[in-house]
Amino acid sequence: MRQRKAGRINRAFYIGRFQPYHIGHHTILGNIADEVDEIIVGIGSAQRSHEPETPFTAGERVVMVSRSLKDLDIDYYVIPIEDIQRNAVWVSHVLSMTPHFDLAYTNNPLVFRLFEEAGVMVKRSPMYQREVYSGTAIRKKMLTGGGWENLVPVAVARVIEEARGVERLREIARDDLG
Repeated sequence: MRQRKAGRINRAFYIGRFQPYHIGHHTILGNIADEVDEIIVGIGSAQRSHEPETPFTAGERVVMVSRSLKDLDIDYYVIPIEDIQRNAVWVSHVLSMTPHFDLAYTNNPLVFRLFEEAGVMVKRSPMYQREVYSGTAIRKKMLTGGGWENLVPVAVARVIEEARGVERLREIARDDLG
């Protein structure tokens, strides 16, 4: 168990869609883990699944993230958060769904602004090789038969295999006219 250090921020929040969770996300969370005592990972758009842009369920994404974070020396919570389609109250929705946090990390300009306007301390986390580690690029490789497994933690590849995620993605991405 980590020893709390004086002057450190206790708990941070990081949100993503994680479609799928990949090495870029894992690297960012590893960096955040060096700065805080606990991390809350929000699974964004939790109500969406079985779509080409969002093929994995909230439950599958919770397992992907939870199994992957086991190798970080940090306490964490993984919480699905559904979209509410009202930006003005989105932060209060997040706050109602999560334990208290002292700091939010995001690279999304809208999310940054919403947290800032709500008085939540927010920081940008540097992207990690975004041209390589991108959910869009990984899903494209899954669709075309390209090598994607090395772009995600081993635990994530196993979850995708267990869920038959590649087959699902290919099925839902097929053109109805073809």
